[in-house]
Amino acid sequence: MKYNFDEIIERRGTNSFKWDSLELLKEWGITDHFNKNTISLFTADMDIAVAPAIEAAMHKTVDNRIYGYSFPSQDYYDSIINWFKRKHDWDIKKEEIIYSPGTVFALGIAIRAYSKEGDGVIIQRPVYAPFTGQIEGHNRVVVNNQMLLDEEGNYSINLKEFEELAKKDENKMFILCNPHNPSGRIFSNEELKIMAEICAKNNVVIIADEIHGDLIRKDSIFTPIVKTTDKTDHIVTCTAINKTFNVAGLHASNIVIQNKELRDKFQKTLGFAMPTPFTINAVIAAYNECDEWLDEINTYFDGTIDWLMNFLKEKMPKVKFVRPEGTYIFWMDFRAYNISAADIKKRIYVDANVVLESGSMFDPEKGDGFERVCLSSPRPLIKEAFERIVKAFEDIN
Repeated sequence: MKYNFDEIIERRGTNSFKWDSLELLKEWGITDHFNKNTISLFTADMDIAVAPAIEAAMHKTVDNRIYGYSFPSQDYYDSIINWFKRKHDWDIKKEEIIYSPGTVFALGIAIRAYSKEGDGVIIQRPVYAPFTGQIEGHNRVVVNNQMLLDEEGNYSINLKEFEELAKKDENKMFILCNPHNPSGRIFSNEELKIMAEICAKNNVVIIADEIHGDLIRKDSIFTPIVKTTDKTDHIVTCTAINKTFNVAGLHASNIVIQNKELRDKFQKTLGFAMPTPFTINAVIAAYNECDEWLDEINTYFDGTIDWLMNFLKEKMPKVKFVRPEGTYIFWMDFRAYNISAADIKKRIYVDANVVLESGSMFDPEKGDGFERVCLSSPRPLIKEAFERIVKAFEDIN
């Protein structure tokens, strides 16, 4: 490989949420055990250096020595438009793009723009916890279209229930997560088309969180939901370089809304928001110059996932999993150990001193016994973490 993704970069002492935030981890119920020997694999950012082109763009921005109010240039919009045409054969117009300081922030804006207090918002658990936080935080009602789980650990959509929920007048929105976090599933074009057309028929606005859409396995294909149907006037798509290129701290999200009425509502609710000069230059560099880096990081994650699957099959055969089709997230089912979720957590978080994210964060009712790990760290760190976890379960393996 051209890039050294095995390099260990020290992040402690850098105000890293992932490595320095014990008080927040306690507050959010993730863990209260965190010290200098903890391996932190709970959140979706990379412990891997950004692409050289982005690093160069940041240095160029610093060298200018002035970091004042900035606005997206034509080069900024062109980089987005060209990327999605090149990678996904999706034609986006400049006027359809709205900058947002983060994707979760954009979800809150959309909820306020397209629903009122007391309205229902459909989600599909297990799913990224901030969906619930944004819905309940804005006094809307979480409406769960529970994902179906088979004996092999595969998730699928309960489309019959989905349609029943969409038909209810009080349910105004649906937040789609594709690729799905935490299962790593990429929904089929047929599934996406069916959901899009059900929502169109019932005047349900779709907020499509597709920010992991460029982090996919070499044998997988990701298709934006707007490419699967002719009915797109009700779809709001969240895109970002944050996960793909490891710049989450720059809050570089771009929301694509084809329908002018929905776009105007979103913009009015959002108000005035401008990206930093660092954000602008990072987006341009990422989308114009980092194709090769992305290809290699995806190959690297393929290798890490394959290593972990083989390791678990050999060392922890009771753990059930399915190879993710997208993301660098890996969802594990520990229920075959027949121990409590609290005991599972103690063995991993305390005995092994590895921080993951418990399944109850993604599904308060059916998540016990599951754990999510983000495999976005150098492989030597991943190997050390799972060697510790195996040791913590050795009495019952």
